[in-house]
Amino acid sequence: MSRIALLAALIYLIVLAGVGTLNGAMVALALPLVLYLLAGLWRGPEELRLTAERTISAERIAPGDTVIVELKVKNHGEALEQVLLHDPLPTFLKVSEGSSSRLVSLPAHGSISWYYTLQGRRGSYYFGEIKAIAEDRLGLMVKRAVLPTRGQLLVLPAVARVRHIAIQPRQTRVYSGVIPAHQGGTGIEFFGLREYQIGDSPHHINWRVSARQGDVLFSNEYEQERVADVGIVLDGRRRVNDFSGGRSIFEDSVLAAVAVSSSLLAEGNRVGLFIYGKRNKWTSPGYGKYQRERIMQDLALAETGEIQNFKSLIIPRRLFPSNSQIILISPLSGGDVSLLAQLRARGYQLMVISPDPVSFESRGLGDSPSVKLAARIARLQREVLLRELRHAGVQVVNWDVALPFEQAVRASLSRPTAFLHAIQRGMGRR
Repeated sequence: MSRIALLAALIYLIVLAGVGTLNGAMVALALPLVLYLLAGLWRGPEELRLTAERTISAERIAPGDTVIVELKVKNHGEALEQVLLHDPLPTFLKVSEGSSSRLVSLPAHGSISWYYTLQGRRGSYYFGEIKAIAEDRLGLMVKRAVLPTRGQLLVLPAVARVRHIAIQPRQTRVYSGVIPAHQGGTGIEFFGLREYQIGDSPHHINWRVSARQGDVLFSNEYEQERVADVGIVLDGRRRVNDFSGGRSIFEDSVLAAVAVSSSLLAEGNRVGLFIYGKRNKWTSPGYGKYQRERIMQDLALAETGEIQNFKSLIIPRRLFPSNSQIILISPLSGGDVSLLAQLRARGYQLMVISPDPVSFESRGLGDSPSVKLAARIARLQREVLLRELRHAGVQVVNWDVALPFEQAVRASLSRPTAFLHAIQRGMGRR
């Protein structure tokens, strides 16, 4: 019920009580309230006739960058004694300077403009309206309006750069790249010998072998290097990413997805992205800077969801044939081994980049003996999980997110998979 209705009801009750009891003094008590009501009705605002304009200094920023928002509101009607102008903002945006609200007086056909600056974490927001609440100084008459505006702000994910990611899919595409294709041709790595053919460069003739073979010349053959199909799967399951106290390791997973996709696209590979979270989203495979922009925009909107396991995870074969490279970015849970083993059995070359949830959560729980014991047990369980994946032929990179991504994975991702397997076998014999 409005303030005017309440005041009118109170006046009516006082007058009714005074008349019923034949008490003139009680009726006189209603007189100040009547005057207060009449003054409010006389000085109250008319229908709001306001328009708003918005200017944003940048539509795309990185986390931590600032953007300046300018608002201008014009009054096309009568004077407004008191009007509150409020620009609603999402939780991921914070005002760093100024204010998104103003309480002002607007003269007839007057206007007001003001600035404020924003900072935010990863996300996207469309500025669609400004809320206006006008009232008289007595606080009786209140008028509300929503002023439509335009504007959009995209806060892109943070960027970590990795120079090279060594992948070895079972199948490559026909275009030249940096991935060994296990076929002889032009390249820099020695692949084998074959008889000299017309058109071979004299620099490729192996004179030592040819001297031992009499009249036959032999040429060195080098391994071809090509590009590949790569599918990146970002695990957005809430139960493996979110922890107590509102802490989440998902932002680190997003950062890893940005770094991996940027590196692979820079080397000419065909890269696609699947976000497995609140809204399952496939970014169809593509090449180059345009594809990187598409992936960055989709990662800006990625959120965790209530999906519990990978049972609904399906890799479309029309997009990624069975011999393609799949890179899963996930903290992992014990029930994931069977599905990942199935993907390996279907012929996919599988790499898992796993932000370490044990180290992440234990750092937020303190150093009590019980926490240390629980962390030790959880770490042993995780080591068993990672070992099972490696035995299934999955390349696993365990990342403690306390270290910068590019520093933590430089040795793990910049060397060929065969080298990593050799290292793992050597560690297993110790």
